[in-house]
Amino acid sequence: MKGNVLLDKSFDFSVRIVNVYKVLAAEKREYVLSKQLLRSGTSIGANAEEAVGGQSRADFLSKLSIAYKEARETKYWIRLLERTEYLSTKEAQSLLADLDELLRIIGKIQITTRSNS
Repeated sequence: MKGNVLLDKSFDFSVRIVNVYKVLAAEKREYVLSKQLLRSGTSIGANAEEAVGGQSRADFLSKLSIAYKEARETKYWIRLLERTEYLSTKEAQSLLADLDELLRIIGKIQITTRSNS
């Protein structure tokens, strides 16, 4: 059985974000920025999942647009955590690479869905 690439990758990314949050909270005692990262980073997959269960094409696109915006917000928090030295450059670049892949996937799905309307 073939999985949904977006759902699989966004879920895996959410797991990474939860683990980053745990380290930031426990080891670095950073709670404010890391909580923002946790919310937006896990919201990508949650909204992708909702999109798949959308009641209409418009609902699908709406949820996918929210997932895209959450991914953009997550990018901001990762960059901020890197610049403030809560995340190493290596950690941040790895997360950003996964995030850029998610953004490309979501963007391509949005374009394809709109062109098929």
